[in-house]
Amino acid sequence: MPKLDQRLESVVNQRVDALPPAQIRAFDDEISAIPGIVKLTLGEPDFNVPDHVKQAAIRSIQDNDSHYSPSRGTLPLREAISKYLSDTRSVDYDPVTEVIVTVGATEAITATTFALLNPGDEVIIPTPIFSLYFPSVSLTGAIPVKVDTSNDGFLLTADRLEKVLKREGDKVKAIILNYPNNPTGRSYSHDELTALAKVIKEHHLLAIVDEIYSELIYDQPFTSLATLLPEQTVLISGLSKSHAMTGWRLGYVAAPQDAIDQISKMHSFMVTAPNDTAQAAALEALTNGLEDPVEFKQQYQKRRDRLASAMKAMGFEIAVPDGAFYIFAKIPEAFGKDDFKFARELAHKAKVGVIPGQAFGPGGEGHIRLSYAASDEDIEKVIDRLSSFMEQFN
Repeated sequence: MPKLDQRLESVVNQRVDALPPAQIRAFDDEISAIPGIVKLTLGEPDFNVPDHVKQAAIRSIQDNDSHYSPSRGTLPLREAISKYLSDTRSVDYDPVTEVIVTVGATEAITATTFALLNPGDEVIIPTPIFSLYFPSVSLTGAIPVKVDTSNDGFLLTADRLEKVLKREGDKVKAIILNYPNNPTGRSYSHDELTALAKVIKEHHLLAIVDEIYSELIYDQPFTSLATLLPEQTVLISGLSKSHAMTGWRLGYVAAPQDAIDQISKMHSFMVTAPNDTAQAAALEALTNGLEDPVEFKQQYQKRRDRLASAMKAMGFEIAVPDGAFYIFAKIPEAFGKDDFKFARELAHKAKVGVIPGQAFGPGGEGHIRLSYAASDEDIEKVIDRLSSFMEQFN
């Protein structure tokens, strides 16, 4: 097994070296080998990709559709994305100049931050939130300004944003929003987002919004910041959650052309182009599969209600999620606030896998995240095992 020459140890990128490993994946890997464990750890739908979407991919393969696509993605798919966003957000993005198909929303986030941020820029990130945003900002030399929202129902209020901007001054260039939110499932009402948009507009901020869970919202209509503030918004989404296509790695970015031109450069440097077969499947999903997420959503809402109700009865505090497929629960005081310790004991003693809240930034301490994108059978097992485990603290 080769070992890096000691004289080459200094070749590592210092910014990468300073970053910790991704805690969500690291913790999932740590507990995955426990025999008999039931994991509600990763945000991956347990449903299958709809058959008609799979058949479109098969046809693509049979038609030898295996060459480089245009860097920004096939035009028919970009047209379908543009139509979908026009129908759902009332924003008309030019499919030729204002839409890019990416290798998942993850690549979209990274291409956007590297294309639009500079060293020293400050970026407001309300937390708890999906932890990918932190390294994506830091690696550009920009500075994440983490704003703990746990005392405001896990939502960034307009007043809080105004106070942060007053404190930080002109160094703030952008804000990143993810709604419905991972890990809390919380989302913004139309009025709440309108108030935020007013502050963002007044301070001339770039808004990078990740709307990957927008098709999975339960108790209120979905409002997009792009609808309210299209000239300052970079909209990121994809089909991983809506159509259970996590492994297909198909995302997209929509934004004004000046921003897209720069993001497109970074995108082409990183991946050259998205793959043809995934794009053929995505085209089918966005033309003939717009109703596919409805059944998924109904099942998720049923699971949410079952799991949330059971956990409240056990003594957990929960901000009932508006969307996505996560429960973010506060650990009962009898245990303490060490969520990593709690999650490890839960994994080893009760054989239930969850993610510690600290993995999602400030405000996550003392919480755990459970993904209810799991079978009804597994959720019932978790409820039984978690209930038995929690009896020791009552």
